[in-house]
Amino acid sequence: MPNPNALVSTVVRLEPPLDRSPDELLRAEGGLSVELEEGRRVRLDPEDRRSAGFARVLDGLSKQGLPVYLEVDPERSSIARMFIPYIARVVDIRPIDDETLSVEITPSHARHVLRRGAPDFEQLERQLRDAMAGGGPVLLTEDDGQEILDVRPYRAEEPLPPFPKPTPLPARPTWARYLLRIWWWPWWPWWWWCWWFSCISATRAQQVFDAMNATSCDPLDVPPPCIPFLYPDDGCWGRAHEMRRLMVNMGLNPKKVWIQGSLHVSTKNNPTCNVYWGWHVAPWLCARGPFPQRQAMVIDPSSSRHRCRRRRGREFRAIRTLR
Repeated sequence: MPNPNALVSTVVRLEPPLDRSPDELLRAEGGLSVELEEGRRVRLDPEDRRSAGFARVLDGLSKQGLPVYLEVDPERSSIARMFIPYIARVVDIRPIDDETLSVEITPSHARHVLRRGAPDFEQLERQLRDAMAGGGPVLLTEDDGQEILDVRPYRAEEPLPPFPKPTPLPARPTWARYLLRIWWWPWWPWWWWCWWFSCISATRAQQVFDAMNATSCDPLDVPPPCIPFLYPDDGCWGRAHEMRRLMVNMGLNPKKVWIQGSLHVSTKNNPTCNVYWGWHVAPWLCARGPFPQRQAMVIDPSSSRHRCRRRRGREFRAIRTLR
């Protein structure tokens, strides 16, 4: 059966309002509490070091009118765990092995799993399959290990528009393709130099990476123009799109590269030290090597070679070479 101490609700307001530091409000007389729908209140535990971060996230969700998943400690009536649900449509459900189902939702690229050992496995599986058959949006909540905890129908005042389908890029006219083939004929004397100089230098590629990495910020707030590289769990398409926009503004011509499969990344930016993706996308630039070599350099600061629990030294330059 579902967790009786779990609830999904929009945040009405924080009491008192978050007009000062959360740590200061938590230590003040009366502490800090959250008012939810139907007049329910839960408090933030001042002894829990996560409470200040919870308060900042809840305040942001309140301003945006988005739902939150809370697990409440029944003895203290305080928040024990908090997650932000996906508002998504279920696209596919397939078994990974005898004990685990993989659930694909759109627009997420992360791998979401439902384990048969979960206490409410049968109910969650039925809800997911009904949502896939009906095509309607759901509120799907998972933990830091990407295991599904809760599934509920999403009912908003205004229905969500259908997710856009990809549209192919317009093809070049036949005459344009013909002229390009003539221009790029390998036996012209200028071809090799044009082919090599059409890429940027490796130094310039490093500068582009540094510029993208400089936009990172605390994922609790994500103030614009931040790109949340410290949250690798999901959202690669948004990071890739914003990085490409910034690169175009820098006078570059980036493209995007996709990879699909059961992808595993070790990272210190997740409490479990791991994230799993069903696919991934990132921008790439062509960089010059020793003449006449060229390399496709993927710009993705969300990747890291540092293992979890190791102290981070110099920031890893996540410029990957496509093989």
